[in-house]
Amino acid sequence: MHNLVEDFLQHIRHERGHSIQTQKTYAAILGRFVVWAAAQGLADWRQVETSHLLAFLKGERDRRPARSDPGSTRRLSPETVYLEIAALRAFYRFCEGERLLAANPAELLTLPRHWLHLPKSIDHAEMERLLAPVTPATPATLCDQAAIELAYASGLRLSELCRLRLEQLHLEAGFVTVIGKGNKERVVPVGKPAIAAIEHYLQAARPQLVRPHSTGQVFLNLRGRPFAPVTLWLRIKKRARLAGIQGNLTPHMLRHSFATHLLDRGADLRVIQELLGHASISTTQVYTHVAPQRLRDVHRRFHPRAFL
Repeated sequence: MHNLVEDFLQHIRHERGHSIQTQKTYAAILGRFVVWAAAQGLADWRQVETSHLLAFLKGERDRRPARSDPGSTRRLSPETVYLEIAALRAFYRFCEGERLLAANPAELLTLPRHWLHLPKSIDHAEMERLLAPVTPATPATLCDQAAIELAYASGLRLSELCRLRLEQLHLEAGFVTVIGKGNKERVVPVGKPAIAAIEHYLQAARPQLVRPHSTGQVFLNLRGRPFAPVTLWLRIKKRARLAGIQGNLTPHMLRHSFATHLLDRGADLRVIQELLGHASISTTQVYTHVAPQRLRDVHRRFHPRAFL
């Protein structure tokens, strides 16, 4: 059963171009199912029926999240179960398409209602505090400054920020090239403050962080290695606490702030879609729900019978 899962993972890695995070997530879900199936006496995917998939998902809905307290009553979120069903359906579609399995028991699985969660962003005043330089400057603080400036200026995903290489910087021309989901390349403009912060980091800090084993990634940790996404985010969260920003920052909040603030100032939704690297405009449309003041202003300005 593990061999078929590995074939599927190779398929989404090399042919579908899914992100590393998606590959890891699907591998973990399918690996968990294989362990569960072995405990039920199932040794071959051909033995698996829809009833088995439903029993597995029922057990998952009742399972406590990893790292939760032993006495916690929390259970897996609907979003996690949604992802597990999506992984099983994708796996069986692959097996059916490649004629590796004769039947597809996952085709009868229906995805639960996927509730829309409005993205959270940082307001303008908080963003100004977050972007304020830290003194005294050190290689680590200059690295953080450049990463935060670039994340907010360009709307990069955290994984894109960590993977960004020196040859992707085109600072004199005012843009960076980004390799996003599905290995799709996009060109994103960078503003003058972000360019200045990156150049200062490259000149004054990065040479001190480089080690013999260092690679070409722009942002390096104190050991001269590229950041893991979680490590870089912990650094940004620490910076937010120093800036007095309350609440829990999530990895996408700088990206959400980038899009929301553009929309607040009248940017076209299609332009924001291109900058974010969204394949579908429906993904970008979520930001129309987080700028109610702008929507009211537009209505008042342009509707012939709006209240003035």
